[in-house]
Amino acid sequence: MDFVGVSTPLLFQSKLLCLSLLYLLTTVPFSLYISFSHRRCLFSSSPLLPFPLFSYPSSYGEHKHALPASRSSCSSPVFFSDYQVAFEEIHNTCRNGSLSYRNSASPVLRYVAGKGETFAGNFSAEKRKSFFDHGDDRVPVPCGFLRDFFVEESDKTAMEKCGGVVVVSAIFGDHDKIRQPKGLGFRTLDAVCFFMFIDDSTLRGLRSHNILAGAESNVLGVWRIIRLSAANLPYDSPAMNGVIPKHLVHRLFPNAKFSIWIDAKLQLTVDPLLLLHSLLLSKDADLAVSKHPFSVHTVEEAAATARWRKWRDVESLRIQMETYCENGLKPWTPSKLPYTTDVPDTALIARRHGSTSNLFSCLLFNELEAFNPRDQLAFAYVRDMMRPRITINMFEFEVFEQVAVEYRHSLKGEGAAVPAAAEKPLRRAAPVGFKLSKCRNYLLQMWGEGVDDTDGG
Repeated sequence: MDFVGVSTPLLFQSKLLCLSLLYLLTTVPFSLYISFSHRRCLFSSSPLLPFPLFSYPSSYGEHKHALPASRSSCSSPVFFSDYQVAFEEIHNTCRNGSLSYRNSASPVLRYVAGKGETFAGNFSAEKRKSFFDHGDDRVPVPCGFLRDFFVEESDKTAMEKCGGVVVVSAIFGDHDKIRQPKGLGFRTLDAVCFFMFIDDSTLRGLRSHNILAGAESNVLGVWRIIRLSAANLPYDSPAMNGVIPKHLVHRLFPNAKFSIWIDAKLQLTVDPLLLLHSLLLSKDADLAVSKHPFSVHTVEEAAATARWRKWRDVESLRIQMETYCENGLKPWTPSKLPYTTDVPDTALIARRHGSTSNLFSCLLFNELEAFNPRDQLAFAYVRDMMRPRITINMFEFEVFEQVAVEYRHSLKGEGAAVPAAAEKPLRRAAPVGFKLSKCRNYLLQMWGEGVDDTDGG
């Protein structure tokens, strides 16, 4: 009997094909690893909500004018935990009432009550500074609300009932669009409150698109809308009114344990529970905020603010910086570590509500009323001078770009009102900056030229 020889399959007779298959099998896993490693700075682990949050009329254009991210990948990634792990840990933290090992025995912060000359009291620089060293918990701290901030009783009740996590935003002067967050997990709406504060002009802009047209309408997708009448707002400036919910969120939501502030120019693309878990709980931080993408030193940012006309009253910027230099502000150096910069980008702020973070917010707000709502300029002064020290996670700007999409403000002709600060006559900024006679030592140290001890500035 003849036996037919067993031949090698054609698939393996080509050396070139074999080498190609070997190359494919070794490179594909590596490519997948790289791909998923880069995606780890993105949120992708939660079972998402199975329905859209809200459908806007096409005329509203909530997704017009998106700004491109400066980087295509995340070079300093945040590693998000599993959604269920984050949910359970934050839920247990809120339920147990113990916010952290450091703050578990912290007393309740007391606030100055009564009527004041202004919403925050209009205290002198010396008086404001006297509250920075909070060694006696019986001493009340000025923290706004020394004039009325009228909120409807039904809204106030809803705000007081928010006892876990609150996400807060605000639009004054019809300056931005209301955008719905993306990437929410299926249990997030049961654990997180979303509140949006708006004024009369913003409401008129929404109604022009047949949004919130009914007198009783107060819900827009995830957002509960808090309408504030212009007649009851404490400041003429929309920007100053906006920093009330931005920095005094712990007073508006007295029972919340965590909060996220998000500027209305942003659309959140990561579940807030994952943000809090990664940026706060995993770092045991009181507050988390992005580094500024360009500035490191406070005076450097003040000069940029004047040069780029972000605040028109240049003289008030000069007075503010000289006041801070006189009272001990120093430029950033490695001696300030673990604080890695003096200038944040405060478009997104995550907070763990406790006596230390609440004190920081109160002191910062007092500086904003005293000078201007540019909170980057007062940030390091308050942070460095206050006691007890606050623990801040200042994460990389690349992370900020990965967790939110930024949009341009509403353009003129779309119903946007002109902010009060822009109504003032333009005061031209100096080409290089402005003269700061009391900040001479600050500038010498910032420029690395040593310090002249004969000059107290």
